[in-house]
Amino acid sequence: MDLEMQQFKADFFKALAHPLRIKILELLAEGEKSVNELQNLASSEGSAVSQQLTILRNKNIVTGTKEGNRVIYTLRDPMIMDLLSVARQIFNNHLVDTIHMLDKFSD
Repeated sequence: MDLEMQQFKADFFKALAHPLRIKILELLAEGEKSVNELQNLASSEGSAVSQQLTILRNKNIVTGTKEGNRVIYTLRDPMIMDLLSVARQIFNNHLVDTIHMLDKFSD
């Protein structure tokens, strides 16, 4: 069971390991969006957004619902935003530590 959980976590984090995928998730945290909306908001080509959405969908991180001739995407689990928020806090902590270390060297 532990090995299965570790494998799930590794696969999950691999699915998040792309800046455009993170941007897409941040945009979807604001509410459901179509591929065109995501493309415009992310300032990225539609093919790149579609490719990243396919990866996120295959890992069950986002879901797509067909509405007419377009697909509307949403976060499968809103807790993903908690995870991204923690990642931002860790980044900020590292940044503060780096600044503190640089201040020591400049003294």
